[in-house]
Amino acid sequence: MSVSSPSPSAGLRIGIDIGGTKTHLRAETKDGTSPRDLIVPSAEWRTRDWDADAAALLALVARLAGGAAVAAIGIGAHGCDDALECMALQNALAARVATPVAVVNDAELMPLALGLRGQIGVVAGTGSIAVCRPAPERMIVAGGWGWIISDEGSAASLVRDAVRAVAQHLDRGGALDEPLTAAILAALEVVSVPRLGSVLNAYRSAAELGRHAIVVFDAAERGSLLAGNVILRGGRLLAELPAILDAREAGAAHVVAGGSVIAAQPRLWQAFVEGLGIAAPHLKAHLFTGSPVQGACYLAQTLTEQTASDTSRMAAMP
Repeated sequence: MSVSSPSPSAGLRIGIDIGGTKTHLRAETKDGTSPRDLIVPSAEWRTRDWDADAAALLALVARLAGGAAVAAIGIGAHGCDDALECMALQNALAARVATPVAVVNDAELMPLALGLRGQIGVVAGTGSIAVCRPAPERMIVAGGWGWIISDEGSAASLVRDAVRAVAQHLDRGGALDEPLTAAILAALEVVSVPRLGSVLNAYRSAAELGRHAIVVFDAAERGSLLAGNVILRGGRLLAELPAILDAREAGAAHVVAGGSVIAAQPRLWQAFVEGLGIAAPHLKAHLFTGSPVQGACYLAQTLTEQTASDTSRMAAMP
C-alpha cells in the first residue's frame, strides 16, 4: 500500500511508537490539531524481519492516513537497541517511500516528547532500557537484555524478583499467607509450592509474565515488606542504567523516565528517584506520564523542518 509524499509544508506528520505489546500510530496536521490515532497489537504485524516489517508498518500508515499525503514519519521502536538496528529498519522503510523517515529506540521518545534532545530516556514497561544519543551517529544503551537476565524495574522483572523473594521467604519457613507470597502463588496458579520455579520457567514472553506485576504493587499496599523491597530494589537498579550512560560520557543533564509501569506506580518512581540521587545526583529526573507517541510526532516534526530548511537552502543557491 502506497504512502504519498507532499511538499514539507503540507501533509500529515506520522508518529509511531512500536512497543513490546502494542504499536501506537498518530497522524497530526502541520498545526497539530485534530490528531488521529491507530493502536494495534505489535504481534499482529511485527515479525522482526526488516523488509517485512517495513511493508507492514507502511500499510498501517496508509490505513491511518486514509489517502492523505504524508510529510514525514518519526518512529520509536522497542527492540531496535543499537544504531545499526535503528538504521536497518529506517533503510527498509526509506527503500519503499520518498517520505522522510527516522527511526530511534522507543526510550528516546520520552525526552523528545518534552523537547529535550540528546538527553537520557528510560523505559520501564514490558521491559526496561536506558538510551541516549549524544550525536546523531552515536547511540549508547544500558540494559534491555530481556527479563531473564536484566530489565530491572520492568513488569516482567518485578514478577521474576517477586518469585525469587517468595522462594527465599519460604526457604526460611515463612508463612504462605504473607501478602506477596499468597498473591504470587495465586496469580501464577501454582498448585504445588515446590513447583514455583517450574511454573515461572513456563512463561515464554515478557508481556505474558509482566501482566502479573500489579499483584506486587497491591501486596506492597497491603503492607508486604517482601513486595516493598522488590519494588525498591527494582527502582534503584533501574536508576543505575542512566548512571552507567553518564559514566560513558552521555553528556546529558536530564533523565526522562516513562513506560506503562513507572508512570502508573508511584512507589517505583520514588525508588528510581532515590536511586538516581545516589548513583548520579547531578542528573535531573523527569517522569513522563503522557503517550510516548508524542515524542515520535516531535521527531516527525523535526524531519519536516529539516526538509524545509534543506529545500530553502537549495533554492537560494545560484
